[in-house]
Amino acid sequence: MAAEESLQRAEELLAKLEETRADLERLSESEDVDGAIEALTRLSELAKEVEAELQRARREADAAP
Repeated sequence: MAAEESLQRAEELLAKLEETRADLERLSESEDVDGAIEALTRLSELAKEVEAELQRARREADAAP
């Protein structure tokens, strides 16, 4: 995967992260504790995926001539 593809994937994941954050805000207003916990779990997983994509892009950019 090229660095540009990794960055594009990271941007897609960031959009999902923002969508999930909005879900979490809505859930907190409705006091849905179980839903909020699920949203926090999704946020954590998405953040890890974003970090992995950024690291991949960094490695590929460093390896490029």
